[in-house]
Amino acid sequence: MSGQGCTLCPRRCGAQRGETEGHGVCGVGALPKIARAGLHMWEEPCISGTRGSGAVFFSGCGLRCIFCQNEAISHGGAGEYVTVQRLAEIFQELEAQGAHNINLVTAAQFAPQVVEALDLYRPNIPIVYNSSGYETIETLRMLEGYVDIYLPDFKYIDPQMAKLLSGAADYPEVATLAIHEMLRQTGPAVYDADGMMLRGTQIRHLVLPGLTGDSMKILSLIADEFPGAAVSLMGQYVPFGKALQMPGMNRRLKKKEYERVLAHMEMIGLPGYRQELSSASEAFVPAFDGTGV
Repeated sequence: MSGQGCTLCPRRCGAQRGETEGHGVCGVGALPKIARAGLHMWEEPCISGTRGSGAVFFSGCGLRCIFCQNEAISHGGAGEYVTVQRLAEIFQELEAQGAHNINLVTAAQFAPQVVEALDLYRPNIPIVYNSSGYETIETLRMLEGYVDIYLPDFKYIDPQMAKLLSGAADYPEVATLAIHEMLRQTGPAVYDADGMMLRGTQIRHLVLPGLTGDSMKILSLIADEFPGAAVSLMGQYVPFGKALQMPGMNRRLKKKEYERVLAHMEMIGLPGYRQELSSASEAFVPAFDGTGV
């Protein structure tokens, strides 16, 4: 990150990041900044299971979608800086609490520090990399051998919509290449006797209001481009941040919209997890209050 500046995410903004200050797109320094670490029950059943996923919510983000439900940390900078040693201890503590896995939520801006922490302490449970899908191949290869499960989004297929909502017209191309790399590293999904994922890549897609046509195209692309990948279709959209002031994005998903996308998923024979629309609630957004940090 020094010298030429930070190039960990596809923005490649070149920011010089001090330990606790950063003026790049992600807005964070070089030390890991964490807003919450605890057992999280609101991932897919194969991730959260019965005891919860050991979720570590990192502050900052290189994508910064205008509708992000974790706006307080992706845009707002909530969280506390910790040492790499402390991050390793957090992994160990979550494992001791009974977590099914260690779930690194939006960690690209701290990938080198995550690797250092895992070198200090590697839990005997899977490591999950929970991502927007907007990743560089170089950063993903830095994580090879450390990550057991990749959990990327595939958000957009239309570059103009990606530019409007995330300022990243290159998102469709970047995410496609990134997910291919994730699948190369993990291979097909592997589950234990209880249905918990042990290894693999699970692609998530959040259906956005008014964009059901795009969602159907994305599901078709996933079926064609990533055969055999685990898939999760999500209907949990709740407007946050700037989306509250944007016509079309300032409402929740309609039942008929979600059903249209579900019907397409069935029609093309794409298996996967289907989220209930009841998940579209602010109640499922965790409190970023420093718990476990």
